[in-house]
Amino acid sequence: MDLPELEKAKSHIIVEIIQYIPNAVVSKTIIKKTTGTITASSFDAGEELAEKTSPFDNYVQIIDGAAEILIKDKKHQLKLGEGIIIPAHAQHSFNANEQFKMISTIIKSGYEE
Repeated sequence: MDLPELEKAKSHIIVEIIQYIPNAVVSKTIIKKTTGTITASSFDAGEELAEKTSPFDNYVQIIDGAAEILIKDKKHQLKLGEGIIIPAHAQHSFNANEQFKMISTIIKSGYEE
C-alpha cells in the first residue's frame, strides 16, 4: 500500500525511500500540508523536467548522483550533498546527465506579507 506520506515516528534512510526506474522521473511525497510539501524524486539518466515556475521558493538538495538545474537561464551543477534555493516565480528545469535523487522542500507560508 502506497501511503500519501511517509509513516510518522519511524526512521528511514532518505536515499532509499525512492528507487530509480528506467527512463523515468519518479516522485514520492514525504510530507504534504497546506503550508508546504517535502518530496523525494529520482531521475534516470537522460530524463528531464521541462521548464516551469512555482509561486513559492523551493529548496532542492541532491541526495544521490549529480544534477543540472537551470534557473533563470543560468546552469547550476549540483553534486551529492549540495542544495540550492529556486526563487519563487523563477523559470527552472532539471536535467539528468546522470542518475540523481533529490529532496525538494516548498514552504508556502510567509508569502502573505
